[in-house]
Amino acid sequence: MGNSIRYNYSVYHLYRKKIRDMIHAQRENGLIPDIAPEFVVFSEGFVDSPEWGSAGVILPWMVYKWYGDKSILSEAYTMMEKYVAYLGSKADQHILSHGLGDWFDYGPNPPGVAQLTPVPLTATAIYYYDVKLLAEIARTLDMKDDAKHYTAKAETIKKAFNDKFYDPVNKTYSTGSQTAIAMPLCVGLAKEEDKKEIITSLCKSIEKDGYALTAGDIGFHFLVEALSDGEYSEVLYKMINRADVPGYGYQLARGATALTESWPALEEVSNNHLMLGHIMEWFYTGLLGINDAPDAIASDKIILKPNPVGDITRAKGHYDSPRGLIAVDWNIIGDKFELQCEIPQGIDAKAIIPNGYLISSSDLASVRKSYKLSDQNTSIHLTAGRHYFSFQKK
Repeated sequence: MGNSIRYNYSVYHLYRKKIRDMIHAQRENGLIPDIAPEFVVFSEGFVDSPEWGSAGVILPWMVYKWYGDKSILSEAYTMMEKYVAYLGSKADQHILSHGLGDWFDYGPNPPGVAQLTPVPLTATAIYYYDVKLLAEIARTLDMKDDAKHYTAKAETIKKAFNDKFYDPVNKTYSTGSQTAIAMPLCVGLAKEEDKKEIITSLCKSIEKDGYALTAGDIGFHFLVEALSDGEYSEVLYKMINRADVPGYGYQLARGATALTESWPALEEVSNNHLMLGHIMEWFYTGLLGINDAPDAIASDKIILKPNPVGDITRAKGHYDSPRGLIAVDWNIIGDKFELQCEIPQGIDAKAIIPNGYLISSSDLASVRKSYKLSDQNTSIHLTAGRHYFSFQKK
């Protein structure tokens, strides 16, 4: 939920506190409990689930990427190393098999522990992601030997994961559930040359299931991320823009006034629970199109990539970044796509022209005169200030 929250609130101080809570809650053996501070001590998966404990590695990295605070990486480094070592001690041939898995996924049984995706898949995928991030954190802190060690370890886990779960013939993972396919895609476990076919398998699986949402607390974030890119956003839109199957519209139809813990809005479970709110991230990064560049620190590099889908013809919003207000307002009028945006000082920005649109031949010369364009005229480099563009449908 981190990205969804940070687009709406400044969470720097809150998340620093969360990181310190995890440092204090970490046990001698390296375990980071699912809940910190651990005011109530739970048992089994509710105290030791890799998908939850891994916040001890993922959150410090997020705070650094979002706000540029490198000191939090140094402060949390020992905790992260101890937790990764703990996970390694629980692994069998680099595969983890404990935890809650894709909690509250939507399947044939009452919701709870994962039904559609094997627990070892999500546990091992997040273990790999932890080690991969720890290698990147070590590089950021100029700890070259550690970076080399964790990079090699991540590759070993990756091979073990793909040997166990990947079907190279059908280009899918394990059971072929939404989570089983989306999670490896997003954490970097899928081979680069197979990614296109794997996401095609994901889309075909979703279509076969009638565009119903089934991914749970862990997997839905990765499903949204996997489908946020241009041509796949239509699939995501078809999944969320409905009320006839469990999902957001279904919750509203059942009278929900807050997000519920379960897709079908069951009365007997929590009916005020933010864990399935990842679609908020897509509103900003997908629909509106405000994205940090992959190598951005504290939003010093952004990519504006508006993504019109379905029957949506207008989107307007802003993000109060650490460097100032980033605003986007796009509108489809007839065969034109109008884009207004605002960029603060100190940001390297570019706008990607939406799929299906181009700079009209009559406007090309004037745009070239004022802006730097990519070789194929598909993106525009933006300086600080307010900008207006009108693109023509192809």
